[in-house]
Amino acid sequence: CTHYLFIVVVAVNSTLLTINAGDYIFYTDWAWTSFVIFSISQSLMLVVGACYYLTFTGVPGTATYYALIMTVYTWVAKGAWFALGYPYDFIVTPVWLPSAMLLDLAYWATKKNKHSLILFGGVMCGMSLPLFNMVNLITVADPLETAFKYPRPTLAPYMTPIEPAIGKFYNSPVALGAGAGAVLSVTMAALGCKLNTW
Repeated sequence: CTHYLFIVVVAVNSTLLTINAGDYIFYTDWAWTSFVIFSISQSLMLVVGACYYLTFTGVPGTATYYALIMTVYTWVAKGAWFALGYPYDFIVTPVWLPSAMLLDLAYWATKKNKHSLILFGGVMCGMSLPLFNMVNLITVADPLETAFKYPRPTLAPYMTPIEPAIGKFYNSPVALGAGAGAVLSVTMAALGCKLNTW
């Protein structure tokens, strides 16, 4: 029972994190910075839950199933945005599925070797998610247009979207997110596997 409860809790928290992560398009002056932070946080939430679930069942394909749970939870929760008048393209696309497939592939290709899952799967998941997250961004309407067209009524004045300053905090948010994610995801993959030894 504890195992399944953990899976549900992590999936729900991943969903909540994803909903918050979608907000970075509103803070355009911090967009790239937020993109990096949220890409890393999403890859870590995905890899810890997926590795736990994957090693718990021992069945390649379970990580992808876990990512599907995250996706469906997110779509259901994001349905509330429709009531607020937000556009359809504000709904998050399933960016976790391809990264979770890489976890499954690492586990399957190495004949269910847990250490290979941690090292290879963690690196591939951490490096790939920022890339897929940027693809997700490309499918979203222009952030400035969306921010001004759908202003948040509860947004503090100092957080009102403004034209971004010249230059970004990072030259390549995808590269920075992928580099940091590749290192940190290995640690979280190890944690996900270790949790099965309770």
